[in-house]
Amino acid sequence: MVASCKDQLKQVAICLQRSPCVLIERNKPKECIENPKLSKDLPELCKAQLKTFLECKRGIVDPKKRIRGNGALSTGKYDEQYEKLSTGNFDPFEEMKKLENLNSSIEK
Repeated sequence: MVASCKDQLKQVAICLQRSPCVLIERNKPKECIENPKLSKDLPELCKAQLKTFLECKRGIVDPKKRIRGNGALSTGKYDEQYEKLSTGNFDPFEEMKKLENLNSSIEK
């Protein structure tokens, strides 16, 4: 994986792990993205972060960005959150509240 997209990938993974589709309905994150019925219920924040990640991945093969650079390298900002969610070391109610707060701040 190219280092410039690692942070975006972790943001998407964290958001999907906090989403009701994964946290409550117990679907796999990939199913939540690919299945049209499930993806329409994803929070807007997750959709926006997924779009950002996909644009970053497209930037890897874009000839203009190859010369100028795709963006900053990974900062490791989301490593701790990602590790907690990946290992199951979290409170699901707290994660749902975090997602609702983030999603409501975007909708305003």
